[in-house]
Amino acid sequence: MPALTANPPAALLSAVAALTYAFLAWGHPRMSARQTRAVLATAWVLHLIVLMVAQMETPARFGFGPALSVTAWLVLTVYLIESRMYPQFKARWTLAVLGTLAVLLALLFPGAEYHALPSSWMPLHWALGIASYGLIAAAVVHAWLMQRAEKAMRLGATTETSIPLLTLERLTFRFVAAGFVLLSATLLAGGWFSELLNARWVWNHKTAFSVLAWVTMGVLLLGRWRLGWRGPMAARTLYLGAGFLLLGYAGSRFVLEVVLQRT
Repeated sequence: MPALTANPPAALLSAVAALTYAFLAWGHPRMSARQTRAVLATAWVLHLIVLMVAQMETPARFGFGPALSVTAWLVLTVYLIESRMYPQFKARWTLAVLGTLAVLLALLFPGAEYHALPSSWMPLHWALGIASYGLIAAAVVHAWLMQRAEKAMRLGATTETSIPLLTLERLTFRFVAAGFVLLSATLLAGGWFSELLNARWVWNHKTAFSVLAWVTMGVLLLGRWRLGWRGPMAARTLYLGAGFLLLGYAGSRFVLEVVLQRT
């Protein structure tokens, strides 16, 4: 059974944040652009407060639910910033649904309790990993928008307010490159912690999928630089790498916490 958080105020705040996202997903077709931005910003702030409250809980908890919640918030943060520069971005419904699901998952599956961390540097490892999740997730969103824009262009359905395809492509690969750098730092930090705590590299499902994600992202960047990869080829490679990364931590923790009910 799902392990709801034992903190009633935090649970209530999570429920309010999820309902705000859900209200946006349901009502945005009937809202003005200004109203949509206001509701989205409200949901973003509530989500941030939920994350901050979760960080202050004792003992600390972490798992696939909180990891996905932080990732969704980072993607939304990127969207809010970019939508100021590119008002043509139209992904509010998708991100509102993503935010709803992410907040609810973190509420239902708050993760394992950590009464004592093996190293005071462990939060840095987590932060690097989640940041790489967020950047690569943002790249996936941009790749999806890029494919939609390409399809609209082929069908002759583009308008003067559409975001140029080359702009979307450039943004996608910027996020891929930034995510690759942070993922590299995450793997290096993980290896250092393993050596520090166990005197050897811990090779498990999380490590294997994370390395596969790192290799896939590296091949994508190399293919872009040397072979000019773009379009469907680049998008499929990005989706594959993001899938490996998702399995690397969130997927492994999901199996442990939900399927096997172990922490």
